[in-house]
Amino acid sequence: MKADILLGLQWGDEGKGKIVDVLAPDYDIVARFQGGPNAGHTLEFDGHKHVLRSIPSGVFAKGAITNIIGNGVVLDPVLFRKEAAELEADGVDLHSILKLSKKAHLILPTHRLLDAAGEAAMGKGKIGTTGKGIGPTYTDKISRHGVRTGDILADNFEEIYHATRDAHFRMLENMGAPVDRAAFELAETEWLEALDYLRSFELTDTEHYVNRSLNDGKSILCEGAQGTMLDIDFGSYPFVTSSNTVAAGACTGLGLAPNRIGRVYGIFKAYCTRVGSGPFPTELFDATGEEIRSIGHEYGAVTGRERRCGWLDLVALRYAVMINGATHLIMMKSDVLDTFENIKVCTAYRLPDGTVTEDFPFCVGRNAAGVADVEPIYESLPGWLTDISAARREEELPQAFRDYVAYIEKKVGVPVAILSVGPDREETIIR
Repeated sequence: MKADILLGLQWGDEGKGKIVDVLAPDYDIVARFQGGPNAGHTLEFDGHKHVLRSIPSGVFAKGAITNIIGNGVVLDPVLFRKEAAELEADGVDLHSILKLSKKAHLILPTHRLLDAAGEAAMGKGKIGTTGKGIGPTYTDKISRHGVRTGDILADNFEEIYHATRDAHFRMLENMGAPVDRAAFELAETEWLEALDYLRSFELTDTEHYVNRSLNDGKSILCEGAQGTMLDIDFGSYPFVTSSNTVAAGACTGLGLAPNRIGRVYGIFKAYCTRVGSGPFPTELFDATGEEIRSIGHEYGAVTGRERRCGWLDLVALRYAVMINGATHLIMMKSDVLDTFENIKVCTAYRLPDGTVTEDFPFCVGRNAAGVADVEPIYESLPGWLTDISAARREEELPQAFRDYVAYIEKKVGVPVAILSVGPDREETIIR
């Protein structure tokens, strides 16, 4: 057996949670391979909305599906406990279906302080992080100072934790960011209590578990967070997240060899959105952008921040398909464009020197003001001006919409396998 991957092809918020929920019944295991609680996956079914942050989106699937938090994830024990409590209140027996990697790194209370201090120091050039300590945690991981989930089982855990915490205090002092010790002690107490809850789960060497499962013929769906254009290596650096969001991240984030990867499902919206600072070539600053945001309810699932909205960017999409080796595309939020008479699609960029390119260029990622230094070149397609949310079969969709999908497939070179026409799991067409 080979493991399949599901990931985002844009700047995140593509709707990965819904599709994992739709596909999960076909798999034995759903495994999250990177990111932290800065990524919110929203699922809607039976009239209820559920937001997952660190826990894989396969937890609502019926049947004996195992969910895994892999070694590539960074975990906040306090937020994990709150998220788990919400799921258990909804009737999910989380302890029986969730395994956590001992090698996943922990977000400490001081990581949040470092995150805030770092953003403040950058002034107008700030990244626009969620402030949840994700970046500093990955920094500790790479600099070999991190605290891992498995460490909480060690006899000398207190020594390990104090050494890292105190090093953070010294860093904050050097940054001129004094720590409110009384407030910190309250946060630390809550964090330590959350560790006791974390210890009640199965902490294991998940890399052995996933590989043995494949050997035993079990199927695995690897779930990514954020999106390709936020990848630390291939995204619009430095306005990116702190992990590898691309398909290769599933290998390092779960301990899978490249030859164990099968299908790569790439998810994209029928338009584009982005949260936080950074280049966004097709961003709309007019009433059209506002209309897309309003119809699509484009606000962060975790932060509530307004998402920047724009037309579909095929330059970035082709790039993401290439980097990930996407084999199947999934188009989300198609219904958001139901009321637009004309729909624009960016097919190329005009660079500052006048050159036209269809390749995603290095220069896109270097504008500190967050305004792309390229000019998008658009083609306009006719809208379908029809409510498609009730469609459940492809033949029920208007021809103009099917032409839009065919246009994207031709430009990108990969088939669109799934169409989402609404937020509910039932509002999905599998082609």
